[in-house]
Amino acid sequence: MESIGSFHSRREFLRCLAAGAGAFATAGLFAEELTRTPPQTEGPFYPNRLPLDTDNDLVVVNDTISAAVGEITHLTGRVMDLRGDPIRNALVEIWQVDANGAYIHSGSANGDKRDLSFQGFGRFLTGSTGEYYFRTIKPVPYPGRTPHIHFKIKMRTRPEFVTQCYIKGEARNESDGIYKQVARDPDAIRAVTVDFVPVKGSRIGELSARFDVVIGHTPEDAEAGHEETGRRRRRL
Repeated sequence: MESIGSFHSRREFLRCLAAGAGAFATAGLFAEELTRTPPQTEGPFYPNRLPLDTDNDLVVVNDTISAAVGEITHLTGRVMDLRGDPIRNALVEIWQVDANGAYIHSGSANGDKRDLSFQGFGRFLTGSTGEYYFRTIKPVPYPGRTPHIHFKIKMRTRPEFVTQCYIKGEARNESDGIYKQVARDPDAIRAVTVDFVPVKGSRIGELSARFDVVIGHTPEDAEAGHEETGRRRRRL
C-alpha cells in the first residue's frame, strides 16, 4: 500500500505536470526542433484479451489496495504533429511486462509468474494540449529483449501509430534487434530513448519519464488535407 508521503509526492508531480503542459500549448512553438518518432513493430504480445481495468493507472488493478511490484513511474508526454500542434482526442495505449517479465498475453513467457497486481495495459485520451499520463513501473527485460514499453496511438483522422520507448543508458539496448533498427540515426535514437529520473520528495523511490510522440504526415493525411481544402474553397 502507498504511504501518505507517496500520495503527496504524486499530487505535487501532477501539479507540476499541469503547469508544464501550458508551456507547450502554443502550436508550433518548437517545430524546428521536432523529430518524427520512428514507428516500430507492435510485436506479438498486444493483449489477446483486454483486462477489465484499462485505465491509466497500471500499478493498481480496479480498487485493490495491493500495488504492483516494481519501480513506480509517472510516464508523461504529448502526442503532436511535426509542426508541434497537439493531436487531440488521440487514444494512447501502452502495454509492457510486469516485474517478472510477463505480458498479459496467453503466449507470454513466465506467464505462471505474472504479477496479478499489475494491470499490464492502459489507455488515456489526450486533451487540448495532446498530453497523456500513465502511472506504471519502470520496464524490465523480456527474454531476448531490452526493457521497453509499447505504444499504440489511435486517431480519428490518421492511421494508428505504433512505436516503443526505451531506457536511456540501458546497456542491453545495443544488443536489441528492434532497437538497432533505428541505431543508425542519432535523431531517431533520441526520439525513442528516455530518461527515468527520481521524483523529488518521493519516499518510495518513484520515477518520472517523458516520451513525446511526434507523428509525421502520411499520404493519407495529405489526401484528407486536400479534400478539406477543396471543401473550404467551395464554401467561399
